[in-house]
Amino acid sequence: QVQLVESGGGLVQPGGSLRLSCTASETIFSRYAMGWYRQAPGKQRELVAALTSGGNTNYGDSVKGRFTISRDNAKNTVYLQMTSLKPEDTAVYYCNVKILGINYWGQGTQVTVSS
Repeated sequence: QVQLVESGGGLVQPGGSLRLSCTASETIFSRYAMGWYRQAPGKQRELVAALTSGGNTNYGDSVKGRFTISRDNAKNTVYLQMTSLKPEDTAVYYCNVKILGINYWGQGTQVTVSS
């Protein structure tokens, strides 16, 4: 079973930056599309950024121009570089990969943007 482990969250001031990492237990990111999602208290989980196996990217409207998704196949790791962070970016961030119709999720990492 695929396991995903996120890291890199924390407390940051508005305007600051963070880089999240998602490491998989298997070599999957070069073969399957994956995404970063987030869920704020009282809100539905939403897609933040997606990366196809071919390298195409897609971003949620609220993060376009501020967040960048990338991957390192040798490390089985996908990154989410977040810049110009805003208080409304506060949420638990999850990475996801869908393999043969099954969704795999990490445990999530908390990002808090506050002064």
